[in-house]
Amino acid sequence: MAILSVVVVLAGCAAMMRTPPLPGDTLEVVRAKFGEPTAIHPLPSGQVLEYATGPFGQFTWMARMGPDGRLATFEQVLGDAGFGRIKIDQATKADVTVTVGRPAERSYLGLSDLEVWSYRYQESGVWNSMMHVHFDRAGIVRKMISGPDPMYEEKRGFFRD
Repeated sequence: MAILSVVVVLAGCAAMMRTPPLPGDTLEVVRAKFGEPTAIHPLPSGQVLEYATGPFGQFTWMARMGPDGRLATFEQVLGDAGFGRIKIDQATKADVTVTVGRPAERSYLGLSDLEVWSYRYQESGVWNSMMHVHFDRAGIVRKMISGPDPMYEEKRGFFRD
């Protein structure tokens, strides 16, 4: 587990040491500064380049390119502001993907018949947390629940030893 923690920290540090692109930069400049995206999401208004550090990372950057091929915004989306843009009972899986990127984990809750996408992040920039986004069968967000990230929780036995 210690080796995994070191790898996660180093990957996060490497991503944070990149030179962030600036609004107005061309697609070529964005790629030169931040590298190849982990996903590209085409939109009618341009495209979104996703730079994810998952499944163990707590950061995903989104480069929103305008129709002119220039960078409109560049931001780290796994946080309170990014999750706050997801509208319960309205947002679809596609909306969530373009807003905060791919999840670290996917699961299914049979009893409530909900698919869950889970994202690692730092709540309020401090606490190691996971945001769980729950979708119904139609792919609509029905609820979101934040809790501690078990990857960072102390492992204890049954009797707390």
